[in-house]
Amino acid sequence: MEARLQTKYKSEISGKMMDKYSYKNVHQIPKLEKIIVNSVTRDAVVNGKVAESIAADLATITGQKPVIARAKKSIASFKLREGQALGASVTLRGKRMYEFLDRLISLSLPRVKDFRGLSPKAFDGRGNYNLGVKEHIVFPEINYDKIDKVRGLGITIVTTAENNEEGRDLLKHFGMPFREK
Repeated sequence: MEARLQTKYKSEISGKMMDKYSYKNVHQIPKLEKIIVNSVTRDAVVNGKVAESIAADLATITGQKPVIARAKKSIASFKLREGQALGASVTLRGKRMYEFLDRLISLSLPRVKDFRGLSPKAFDGRGNYNLGVKEHIVFPEINYDKIDKVRGLGITIVTTAENNEEGRDLLKHFGMPFREK
């Protein structure tokens, strides 16, 4: 069973992109490669249990076990030791990636307070999109009563697009709510 957006990509989006940019080969059509969801906090330096809490929340949101992010170097002025847990990240591919994107677009982003759309300028020059969510409680999977603190998330959507225009077009076809200029 395929995810809803995966089916939409195969049936509609790939054809529209092929027509608009007149690719010579179907493998040139931009597609989603992976989605990386991460959360790192300064609180983890003081309290080691914070990274475990972040990992548990990410596992709930994405449905996949996160990797703990650790400090690479010791920095005395930040009271940071090498190997100390700072946060967690998850890399989603395949069906889970499409299901997460579907939930992000249709459920989570509309729950953001004063949401007027995503910035169309947050592309990196190679068609990949970065967005930050200030509160991880916008995801319906998170039980508000069981969290210790509201944290932010960084979400990176990696595509095979050659440039920002193609990447923006691909994400627009998926239903990403970009602000109009």
